[in-house]
Order: sequence, then C-alpha cells, then structure tokens
Amino acid sequence: MFRLIIFFLLTFLIGCSSNMKPTDFKDQQPRLIIEEYLSGKVKAWGILQNRSGEVTRQFNAELNGNWDGSKLILDELFNWNDGEKQTRQWVIKKIDNHNYEGTAGDVVGTAKGYSYGPAFKFEYVLLVPVKGKNIKITFDDWIFMQDERVAINRATMTKFGIKVAELTVMFVKD
Repeated sequence: MFRLIIFFLLTFLIGCSSNMKPTDFKDQQPRLIIEEYLSGKVKAWGILQNRSGEVTRQFNAELNGNWDGSKLILDELFNWNDGEKQTRQWVIKKIDNHNYEGTAGDVVGTAKGYSYGPAFKFEYVLLVPVKGKNIKITFDDWIFMQDERVAINRATMTKFGIKVAELTVMFVKD
C-alpha cells in the first residue's frame, strides 16, 4: 500500500513539473502579440490525443477576434470530425505588456496568460462534457508564433496533476 501511495505522489509531482517558463522566450522573435494575431479571422486544425498518444478526435475551427484597445473578444467555432459543433467566446483582457486574463462560459474562474517573444502561455480550468457531466480539466496551453500568419498551439490537459490528454492545433491567419 505504501509503495502505491509513493507511486501516485511521484506521478503527481512529475505531472506538475515543467521547466519551461514564458520568460525563456523573451528575447526571441517574432513577437506574438495575441490581441493582434487573433484579431480578424483565423482558421485552425487540430488533433486531440489521449494520455497514451492515440489520436481520438480531430477538428477544424474558425476564430474571429475583435480587439477594442483593452480586451479581445474571440469567438470560436469548432467542427469536430464526429459531427459535434462547439462554440466558445473568450474575453481576454490585457493587463500589461506580458500579462493577460481571460474568461469564457465554460472556464472556471479566470484564465491567466503570459506573453514573451513568440510564446503565449494560457493556464485555465475548463469544464469538459463527458458522458453527460462536466469535468474540470486543467489546461497548460502554449501558443508559438512561427511567422506573421502561422502559429502552433500545444496544450497539456491534466486532472489531479495527471496528464489525461494533449491537444495540438495549427492556426493560420487570413
């Protein structure tokens, strides 16, 4: 029993640890200014992988953002390969040059965003519908700008500190 407890504690600690920080990218280019990149129309394609790496779902999405000088209103429409359609509206407020806060209808509390160089990190808890119930899943979301049109998103999804899925998304700005 004691070994089992130690195993779960180590798994939890390993799942929580990450050496990568947004400031690691502060001197790199191109600079991702999220409110500029997501203003207007952006298309996206993505895959969802379970914790074993198996691709379980795919989607394409249309994003439309409007920056008013202090907040970004971002409307997202996801078209999943199983026919499900999903929408979300983010309200992302710029706090200063590097810090953001975001809310959405299915986000618990406030998302925290950090922007340095080509990287944008977004941390939040999302209510994910599973078998008729909403489950709280923690997202560690990273977006990396490749050039003025292309960005790549990699999100790790955890529950109780244990990875349950990963999401990879490619964005292309119109």
